[in-house]
Parts: sequence; C-alpha cells; structure tokens
Amino acid sequence: MALKIYNSLSNKLEEFVPNKEKEVNMYVCGPTVYNYIHIGNARPVIFYDMLRRYLEFLGYKVNYASNITDVDDKIINKAIDSNKTEAEVAKFFEDAYWDSVEKVGSRKPDMIPHATDYINEMISFINELIEKGYAYSVDGDVFFRVSKIADYGCLSNQVSEDLESGARIQVNSKKESPLDFALWKKTDKGIKWDSPFGSGRPGWHTECVVMNHKLFGTALDIHGGGMDLKFPHHENEIAQFEALYKTHLAKYWIHVGRLDLEGEKMSKSLGNVIYVKNLNNTTDGMVIRALILFAPYRSIISYSEELKNQYQKEYEKWQRAYKQALYTLQYEGLLTDKLDESDINEFKTQMDDDFNVQNVLTLINTIIKSMNTTLRAKDYNTLAIKTNTFKTIMDVLGINLFVEKMSDENLDNYKKWQEARSNKDFETADIYRNKLVEAGIL
Repeated sequence: MALKIYNSLSNKLEEFVPNKEKEVNMYVCGPTVYNYIHIGNARPVIFYDMLRRYLEFLGYKVNYASNITDVDDKIINKAIDSNKTEAEVAKFFEDAYWDSVEKVGSRKPDMIPHATDYINEMISFINELIEKGYAYSVDGDVFFRVSKIADYGCLSNQVSEDLESGARIQVNSKKESPLDFALWKKTDKGIKWDSPFGSGRPGWHTECVVMNHKLFGTALDIHGGGMDLKFPHHENEIAQFEALYKTHLAKYWIHVGRLDLEGEKMSKSLGNVIYVKNLNNTTDGMVIRALILFAPYRSIISYSEELKNQYQKEYEKWQRAYKQALYTLQYEGLLTDKLDESDINEFKTQMDDDFNVQNVLTLINTIIKSMNTTLRAKDYNTLAIKTNTFKTIMDVLGINLFVEKMSDENLDNYKKWQEARSNKDFETADIYRNKLVEAGIL
C-alpha cells in the first residue's frame, strides 16, 4: 500500500508521489517569535516532526524547512514595551521556542530561514510583482492585486465574494479591493528597511513565499501549517507564487487542526494557555506528544486535565512494560534487532492511510500485551522481537520512553540481585535491590 495523504488543495485523499523519487521537500510555517509557545502551538511542531520521521522510515530523504518570523508588529511592540531591540526580543523567544520544541520530543528542521535574512530578496520579489502588474504602490505601501489571480480562493475553497465578506479585513482606503493584501508596509515605528517603495518592512505573506522559493524553487512537495493559516496566509502565498512563477507553490498542502482548552480556543490574547515551558517534568512533554499524535490530525482536540491524565496512564504503561522487557532481555543476553514483520506491516498500513493514528494506538497496546504475556511465559526470543518492534514504532512517532540499557555496573548488580533471589538470600537481595532502586532501574 502506498502512502496516501489528504491534500487540502484538492480536498481529497491522494497517493503521495513527490517531485523527485525518494526525496521530499517540505516547508512548514514556523513561529513569530514574540512570546513563549503554548501546547496548541506545539501541535503542528509535533505532527510535522512525526511526518518527517515517518517519511524517513519509508526511505525518503527529507529536506525539512521551517521559518522563523523575526520581524512583525508584535515583535516591534514587545521591543518597545521592554526597551529592547527587535533582534534581542526575537533571539530570546526563538531560544525559548527551540527549548520547547525539544521538550515535546521534536527535532530541529534541516533548514531554519529567518525573515530578516531575506529582506533584499523580498524587495526584489515585490518589485517584480509591481512590474508585471500584480502589485501596486500607494504612498509607501505595496498591495497585491488579488483580481489578477483567477483561482484565488482555491485552497480555502471559497469564491472571492465569500472571502471578502468572511475575512477580517481592515478598512484601508488605499486598496483597490478589500481583498488586496500588503506586500510592503510603510512604517516609522520600530525596525524598518529602505526600499524603492519607501521605508518599511515586508508583509508576512511575502516573507514565507520568498523564503520558500529561495530554498526549493518550484519543487516543493509538502507545505504545512495549522488549519488557521489556510486563509489568508497560505492562500496569499499561493497567489504570489502563481503570479510570478505560473505554477502552484506546493504539490500537497497539509493542515493540522487546533488544540482547544476545554472547548475554547487556546489563545495568548485570551490568557487561557498552557505554555510548553511550564510542563512539570521530563515525561510531561511526551504525554502531550502522545495526546496530540493519537488524535486524528485534522480534527480539533479539546484538551482537559482528564484527557492528559488518560495519556499519562498510557505512557506509564508503555514505559513500565518496555523497561521490564529491556532489562530482562539484557540480563538474559537476548537483545535483538529483528522486527515482527506482521506488526510493522500493520503499522505501515495504518500510517499510509492518512495517518490513522487511532488504529496505530490499538496496535501499540496489542504489542504491549504480547510483551507482557511472553515475559511471564519466559518466551524471551519472541519477547525480544516484540520489544524491538515496539521501540521502533515509538521512535518513528518520536515518543521517548527515557529508558536506556543498564550500564555494566547496574547489569552486574541486577545479576547479583536475581542470583540472591533465586537462592532465597533475601538479605543480600535487598542490598542489591536498593542499589538498583537508587540507580532508577527498579
């Protein structure tokens, strides 16, 4: 079975066939670094990290880019309020962002373009749009002429009239049409750059499309982001790209649903957020990762403490079973790199079906039951294969169980503990057991 992905552009399930065999170019919209990220912001971070891992598992070389928006009104306002430069604010919150990314078990992208490193390219891009009649300058501002794009609305699946009435568009008398959007913003506040249009800064929609093109040209396979970016951000990216390069920006568009807090949209402006940096301990990030991954990725997740506790118990069950199996197999000298092909094929079957994670969760728990059964039966050869299969699947999902093989010293103590137990020398057994407890083995 080939991998099938729901393409937001066509609104249907499609077989995944990248532009280049066994190589995938993927771009995901990254954060605007003016604040800490909350667990809702972490959902795309987690999903696209898993997507990359799975594509690599299938044998693809993945070129994964995710940008940092380090110039924006929110950053400028934060800099003014805190008496810092925009660069200082952006650097502080970008560092905090990567700490949070690590906390939820995600790897850094291969490429991390920063908007401020591409200002000259953005100015040239805007100039070319003006020269070709797709944009116009008014008193230092530059706007994109949406009417020139015949299929504008193709991603959000709406006609221009619906978009115009449904979008939150500020009244701006400079625009030819309410749908026209800013490519360059005239400003005398905060950081700005000189340009042929006047002093100002680029618009967000232009930043992403320029960085995209500079990294991948016209060979972008997957463009991803949260569902809230479909309109206007991604729609406006498509329009600009189509205007200059006469082709669509990406072959496949993937959008991830929101994570709400007990039925209400999680928002920094509303203050109803749970920041990733405030997760209590090492395993909390993995519990959140599991909670997010095992929900259908296009659906809204309604987060609650009850739901978190449910996944906390699941995680502890996996961790406990894996730990017991790993140490037993290490003691028996029966660790293996073999996999249960039936389980792996079932994993691929479910993942290839647009990431049918709920069935993957069922598979994981079936493997856990088998590990426990074979452990009790002392069927260590089967246990070894099942344990390695379980760990392989968890690695693809990026769920870290924080269980490592015993050191030589701990393994020696483990053997002496087991020997004393079998000899019913409980006093000696207790001595070695205490050492193992202290080392976190038991």
